Amino acid sequence: MSRRLYQQTHATWVCDYHIVWCPKYRQPVLKDAYIKQELKRMFKYIAKWKELSIHAWHIGDEHIHLSISIPPKYSAAYIVQVLKGKTSMWVKKKVKKIPPGTFWARGYFVSTLGLKKEQVLAYINNQRHHQIDMNTLF
Repeated sequence: MSRRLYQQTHATWVCDYHIVWCPKYRQPVLKDAYIKQELKRMFKYIAKWKELSIHAWHIGDEHIHLSISIPPKYSAAYIVQVLKGKTSMWVKKKVKKIPPGTFWARGYFVSTLGLKKEQVLAYINNQRHHQIDMNTLF
């Protein structure tokens, strides 16, 4: 699987994450098609605003999975805070049947989706072919 390299002015990066979180008390409050559609719209809006790339998502009835690339200028914790905070505000404002109080559960799961170890080791070992011996420079 080839990965896309992202570039900023002074950085080239691949920072892919798998993030999972659920509503408080793990109730099936996300089963409504309108809520799912609007959550997807909100995720797209936040991704554009924060320069994120969403590769895949699943909005189940009781939890959310995101595969996302986050620029190195942001931490995964900050992005989860933004995603959960903005979508919670929207859901509580637009959907009247949601009980008052906290919408999302307090925690979340996050995992990095790095390059394969073998690929990285092969890349590092291949760098010897591009190296100039310091003794030959002088």
